[in-house]
Order: sequence, then C-alpha cells, then structure tokens
Amino acid sequence: MNSPPPPTATLDSTRRAKPSQPTTPPRLSSSGSGSGVVPQLVLALVCAAYAVGSALGWGSDQVALIMGDFGLAAAAAAASVSCFRYARSRRIRFRPAWLLFALSSAMAALGNLVWGWYEVVLERPVPSPSYADGFFLCFAPPAIVGLLVLAKRPVTRAGWVCLALDAWLIGGSLLTLAWSLALAQAAKIDSGGGESVAHTALSLAYPLLDIALVSMVLALHFRRSSSNRTAVNTAIGALALTVMCDALFTSPLLHNSYRSGQLLDAGWFAGSLLLAYAPWAAPRRGQEEGDRHGTGHTRVVHEHVPGQRTGSHHQTPAPTGDHGRYPANRPIAGSLAALTPYLAAAVCTLGILYNVLNGRSVDRVVLITGGTVVLALVVRQGIMLLDNITLTQELAQKENHFRSLVQGSSDVIMIAAPSGILRYVSPAAAGVYGRPAEDLVGTELATLIHPEDLGCVVHEVRRFLAASPLEEPTTRIECRFRSGEGGWLNVESTVNRHHGGLIFNSRDVTERVRLQAQLQHNAEHDPLTDLPNRALFTRRVQQALSGRRATDRGIALRNTAVLFIDLDGFKGVNDTIGHQAGDELLVQAARRLQDAVRQGDTASRLGGDEFAALIVGDTTRDRTARERHILELADRLRLTLSQPYLIDGNDVRVNASIGVAFAEPGLGAGELLRNADLAMYRAKAGGKGRVELYKPQMQQDVVRKAELATRLRAALHDGEFALLHQPVVCLEDGRIASVAAQARWRSSQGVLFTPAEFLRVAEDSDKTAELGRWMLEEAVEQAAERTATGLAVPITVRMGARRLLDRSMARGSIESLLTRHGLPSGSLIIELSDLDPRVSLDELERRLSGLRRIGVRVALDGFGSGYAAITALRRLPVDVLKLERGLVEGVVESARLHKITSGLLRIAGDLGLQSVADGVDLPEQVVALRAMGCTHGQGMAFSGPLDEYRLRRALGSGHYPVPHGPVEPAFAGGVPEPMDRGTGVYTSGVPVVLGGGSALRSHNETPVPPT
Repeated sequence: MNSPPPPTATLDSTRRAKPSQPTTPPRLSSSGSGSGVVPQLVLALVCAAYAVGSALGWGSDQVALIMGDFGLAAAAAAASVSCFRYARSRRIRFRPAWLLFALSSAMAALGNLVWGWYEVVLERPVPSPSYADGFFLCFAPPAIVGLLVLAKRPVTRAGWVCLALDAWLIGGSLLTLAWSLALAQAAKIDSGGGESVAHTALSLAYPLLDIALVSMVLALHFRRSSSNRTAVNTAIGALALTVMCDALFTSPLLHNSYRSGQLLDAGWFAGSLLLAYAPWAAPRRGQEEGDRHGTGHTRVVHEHVPGQRTGSHHQTPAPTGDHGRYPANRPIAGSLAALTPYLAAAVCTLGILYNVLNGRSVDRVVLITGGTVVLALVVRQGIMLLDNITLTQELAQKENHFRSLVQGSSDVIMIAAPSGILRYVSPAAAGVYGRPAEDLVGTELATLIHPEDLGCVVHEVRRFLAASPLEEPTTRIECRFRSGEGGWLNVESTVNRHHGGLIFNSRDVTERVRLQAQLQHNAEHDPLTDLPNRALFTRRVQQALSGRRATDRGIALRNTAVLFIDLDGFKGVNDTIGHQAGDELLVQAARRLQDAVRQGDTASRLGGDEFAALIVGDTTRDRTARERHILELADRLRLTLSQPYLIDGNDVRVNASIGVAFAEPGLGAGELLRNADLAMYRAKAGGKGRVELYKPQMQQDVVRKAELATRLRAALHDGEFALLHQPVVCLEDGRIASVAAQARWRSSQGVLFTPAEFLRVAEDSDKTAELGRWMLEEAVEQAAERTATGLAVPITVRMGARRLLDRSMARGSIESLLTRHGLPSGSLIIELSDLDPRVSLDELERRLSGLRRIGVRVALDGFGSGYAAITALRRLPVDVLKLERGLVEGVVESARLHKITSGLLRIAGDLGLQSVADGVDLPEQVVALRAMGCTHGQGMAFSGPLDEYRLRRALGSGHYPVPHGPVEPAFAGGVPEPMDRGTGVYTSGVPVVLGGGSALRSHNETPVPPT
C-alpha cells in the first residue's frame, strides 16, 4: 500500500464482534459442566500471539498487510460461523439475537476481505467510497438489533419511550463530546480539502454508528436478560472492545499514522474471537438449567425501570453460595442505572465547556444535540415522576391489601429479630392466644414457649438457619405456647427466614392434638373397661423385660410376673341375663383388678372375659419369698374377682382362674404371656377357680398334645384306628342285649392310645367330625355284616348333641347310611352325650324324633351327672338311660350313692325306660345294681372291648355268666353278717376273678386284642 487507508476503512474493519463460538468451539454441555480453562487459555494464547506479531510488524510489510486484512476477516468469519452454528444447533430462547450477531460478523468479514483484495491482491489503495464501506456500515445495525433482542424488553409504551430516551441520552452525550473533540474538525478538513460529500458523510457515518452501538450497549447493559449471563457479558465485552478500538483509530493520534497489521488490529482481532467464544462460554453452575425451566437460580435484582410496573419484575431466588457475585439488590448496577441521565447531561456539558475553554464558538451541532439531550432528560424525569406516583399508589394499595389479609387471617403472624425479640405480631393473637398483639411485641419468644419444648424448638431453629435456603426454604415447629389465661396452647408454626430473623405463621392446633391423643388412647385401651389392651400390655411387658439397669436387671427380671385371668361362668351370664349385664360385670371386674394392683403395675383386658396383670419385679433376692408373695397376691385377686357382682339389683357370681408366669432371661413378652396363658388353662382344667403357677411341663404337654393332634390327622387316613365293641349284658340272665362301639388307636410306632388320650385331642381339633363320621360308618357297616351272618345285635354309637345338630353333617346322612347297608330297624342306638346348655332342646327334640321314626333308638348318657340330664329326660324322646360312671363306681361303698342310684333307677323304671350301668367292673356291683332294678350293665365284670373275631365268638354263645349274691347289701359300719368289716364290701362269696383267672381292669386301660 502506498498510502495509509482512510480512517473509515480501518474503523470498519473492527466491526466483527458479537458473542459466539470460537473458531474451533469446544463442545460444552448445556449445563456448563464441560466448561474449563482450556478454551479460555487457547483464546488468550491466540490473541496474545496476534498482538505480539502486530507489535513486531509481522517481520515484513506484506505479511503485516495479510494479517491486518485477511487475519481480521478470518476472525470475523469465525465469529459469524460460531454464532450461526450455536443458533442452529441448540434450543435457546434468543436464537434471533445470535443469528443477527452472525450476520453482523459476516458483514465485517466481507468488508475486511474486500479491503484485503485491494491492498494485498491488487496492491493499490482502497477507493473511497468502496464496497468495503458498504459491508462495514452494515455491521452495526444487526448488532444493535441483536442487543435489543437480548435485553429485557419493556412491557408498556412508557417503557419503550424510556428505553429510547436512555439510548438518546447516552448517544447524544457521546455525540456531543465526540463532535467537540474530533468529528467537527474532521468534517471541516474533509470539506476544506475538496473531498466529496459522499466521502464526508462516510467519514462521519462510522463514528456515528459506533456511538449508536455504544449507546445501546450502555443502555441495555442494565437491562440484560438473566439467560446465560456469561455469554451475554462476553458478547457485550467483545462489542465494547471493538468500539474502543474504533475510538482510538478515529482519534487524532492514530488518524494519519495507521497502517494494516499494526498493534491496533490486535484489539479488533480479540473482539472478533471474543464474539466467537461468547455463545459457548460456560454459564454459572445451575444457571442455564434454571433458564431452561424458567426457574433460574439468580438473586432478585430490585431495579425500577421507568414505565414498567412492579408486578412485571421477575424475582427468582439465588443459590446460597452466590451472594458475592450478585448481591441481593446489585447496588452498583442500580446506582449506575439511576445516574445514567445525569451522566449524559454532564458529558454534554463537558463538550460545550471544551469548545468554550478553547476559545471556539459553540458549534450548532453541539447546541442542538445538547438541547435535545436536556429535553430528553426532562421528559424522562417527567415519565419517572408519573411512574413513581403510580408505583406509590400501587404500593399503598398492596400494603392495604396485605394488611387486610394479615389482620383478617385466623393465623398469627409473628416476626422475631435475630435476638429472639418479637418485632411484629398480627392482631389475630388476641383471638388465638387470648393476649393483645401489643402486649406480645417486644417480649422474648423463648419466654412464651413451654420450658419442656424450648430445647427442641431452639435445636430446630438452629438447624434450620444452618441449612441451605434453597434446599429448605421453610420448616415446621410444633410446641406449647403460653395463653393469656395462664394455660398452654398447642401451636403449629411454619417458619421462614426474614433478614436474619424469622417469620412465624402460627395456628392453634390444641383440638387436633387432643383428638390425636384421644385416638392414640383409644388405639391402646379397651373401649369398654378403659384398661390397656393386648397391644399396649404386650409393649409394657417387653419394656419391663428390657428396660432395667444392667446392675439389677437379672434379679428384677426374674421377679417380674404376669397374671393371666379368665372369668369362669361368664358365658352363662351372657346367655342367662344378657350381654348388657355381661358388659357391666366386665367393667366392675376391671375396676376391682385396677384397684388390686400397685401403681407401677399394669392391669389389662386382653379380650372377652380374659384379663392380665403385669407385676413389675423388685430387687428381692429371695426367689421363694417372691413367688409366695405373687401367689398370695394372685389368690387375693381370685377371691376379689369371685365376690358377687351387683348388677340390676341382683347378685351375679363368677369365679376366676389365674395363671402365673415369672420372667426368665432370654424370654420375650409373647412367650411370657403364653406361659401365663398355659398356667391359666391348667387352672381351669384342674377344677376352675384356682391359681396355677407355670411349670415347664405344661409347655411340654402342649407340645405333646399338638404333636398328637397332628398324628391323629394322618392316622384317620392311614387306617391306624380300630373299632372295638364292648357287650351290654342283661343283668338278669347274662344275655348280650347290644354292643357299644369304641375306637382304639395303635400308631405306626406301636404306641396304643386309649380314648381318654386321643378323644380329648380330637374334641379340641377340627378332626372331631371326621372321627365321629368314621366311627358311625364303620359301626353300621360291621353290624350289617354280622346281621347277614345271623349274629344280629343292636350297635350303640356315642355321639355328641352338638355333632348331631352340626350343619356340616347332612340331614339324612344317618338315614341314608342305614338304607345303604340294609340295617334292620332297631339295630342302631345313638348314645347322646355332651348335653351343652347352648344346644337348642327344641331342635334336638325334632332331630331325635325323626330318627326314632326310622327305628333308631336313643340312649341318654351320663344320667345322674347334673341338671342337664334331668332337663333332657323331660324334653327328649329317650329309650335308654345310661347311668353316670361315678355313681356305679361308688354304689357298693357309699350308702348315699346307693340311695341316689336306686332313686334314679326307680325313675327309669317308672318311665318304662331301659337302664344301662356303665363301668360295672366288680361282681358286687352287678349284684347291687340288679337288686336296685338296673336292667343292663357294661363293664369288665362281663367283658372288655372286643375285636370283631372275639365279638363273634361271644355273640355265638349269646350270654355271660352273671354273679349272684344276697339281695340286701351290707355297708361298712353296718350289719356285720354279710360283709367283711375290714373291707366294707360284699362278702357273700362272689368271686373277684371271673373265668380265665384274669384280673379285672378298667376299660380305659384295655389294649387292643391281637388280630
């Protein structure tokens, strides 16, 4: 180049900077996690290398021209490609802004390319004007519009007017200063030198566009969007650097001495690369994610923009750790924004003073521009005044609205200073706490909280203040609060931070807490007696077993006992006088139990008529004395609970069976309760109304019974049961009148179980029905087979009254069974046993009458054992009376039993019923019973239970020998002739051993004969 380029050319070569991606942009994640120092370091090294090359003149003029023209073009092109690529490859909010920056940089790149074509390729000066000027002039407008897109756009017309006024205030002041310093002189030189009007306009256009661009940068700096703030700041810095280089170029110092490739080009080069890097700059942690979701974590910037209502300000919380970067109110930025109009007026004043001090007349351009700046300042201040009036009215309206909400709220709002002093209390305190708000203001919050709750409240407040506001913006505290009446209210408060202090939004939840306590009480207590229920009692037992100190835990643990109590006869109370009376009895029993135990012990109702008491142990080392004391307490409690209960004017009596179990090391609450329960059942089995102490043998008996029940289930299916028959003999002539079916069980292990063992298990299990069904079917089938062979004899099958009426037993099962096997009428005798008072006699009478119609005879078992048998005899259709075994066993030894048995047999004879004596084992009994009028007997005096083979042999002979003796018996202490004084039994020569020399044995001990 022969001559330096005009100032406009070099100024234009700087128009290639808008935040974008570097020439080789690093692929950063949208969250900014991929940002690092490597891209920034590469950028700094490239710019520094260019600056060093420019300072050294690149080694030659040709290289300097190439780097000054095509180097700047490459940097601007990189900025254009980076911005375009970023805008097209990502879903961003301000895509048009980055596209405009790409267009602006492209214009700068084209201008530099044209400039280099002239200087490097054609090797001649660039004409003025040229195509390069057109491209350079097109750089500023897209950049200005892009800045408008990035900025927060006003939402009202007044806001747009204020934005335009702010831009003119800055632009006009800069124009005034620039015109006074350089532009006016440059315009005179160009016009005086004979330059064309186009060249003069072009010379002024570049600085004016720069001023416009600077005006927009400064005006929009305080309005920039929070979206990807790092990228926006980088772009603004790139444009600021470009404009600064333009200003240096247009200054008189460099105006005539500039050549392409000099150090000034390094500023334009750095501005373009900064613009290329801007869109890919790493955002602050969490910032971009927050922008994408509309919840950017930035501090609230309380900044008033004229013409914009307060409600339009976007306020978002900042992360905890970002206080230093963006303080809550950005005081510096807010102050500069407020001082912008006045700074502009000051700049205009400096421009005018510069002309005056230099002795020159004030230029018309300066006067006109200054006047418009002052006018814009006045208009802007007027708009701000009106807007402030409007905002003041809105603020007053919102304050009134807020005040009405606070005063009308049923919740109490309190503001506490960091020292804990209440600074504000809403008027609702009078209705909630019963104290005026004025009395609470100035008091210390800690004095109003219950002392027992104060520690928890202080701990929670400290923890809340130490937590991150972002992670835990609020917390909830529940405590007791002092009321105006001197009592305590349960208060629930939502706590928020407030300028280092706290805001409490409190409400009275006393009723809710009371209801919760009541529900908790109901869940743990019996609703009828209000005693602890099973769940609470079990928990307290567990606490007693595990809550002792290690020093005395062993002794106290062994002294802890549980009493399991059951009221005997309670079901009869419900059945006779009603359930309401039963409930009243339970309430009175609970009261007696509660009064009988110590204060530290626990009385409980477990359910139904079952109660329990926990007697907490002490450190008494004498275990025997402690057991004796507990047993005495249990016996006193038994006597207390067995006293008559006055219900509706009547005395109601029940007994109490009590089981006692002591705690042992390693024993849990459930096991301790189980042991006491086992002891209670042993007390009931031993005669009721007793106290029984648990012994390990009880658990072994339960285990054995459970094992036996399990084996019994399998024995029915495996054929381990055998049916035996014991003859029923006529006492007059020894004829076999019938046979009684009895079951025997020989297990697979060879153990023989008598009915006394396995029938008790069967009654307690669900196999009772199956066993009874098997006995009935087997007895009928074998009787039918014997009848077919000419050995017809009635078969007696024992059956309980409840079983006979059981719905699981088909109505016509007995009838169909007799029909299927062809058993003649009168061949089956149902021996009715277990007359439960709960069984309906009317229904039982109908059932037995139906059986008698088909030829089934009915025998009443246990005659003479109680009131139930007499009642049944009065109501039921009975053919046979079977004497209770206890009467037969004592009929010889006891004169009283002799008279009772004689009377019962007389009743049977008067009713025309057949009588059978069960358990006739001695010849003396045979003689006595026959003398009293008993017709039949069953027992070892004649034969034990027989298998089918021996039974058929016995039926073949048809009778047994019957012993004979004197008609009148002699009892011990009575007439000496017929009896031995030493034995008190018959002595008429009746043998005690019948044929075969076999000693007599009870039928319960008779083994199964070999088959």
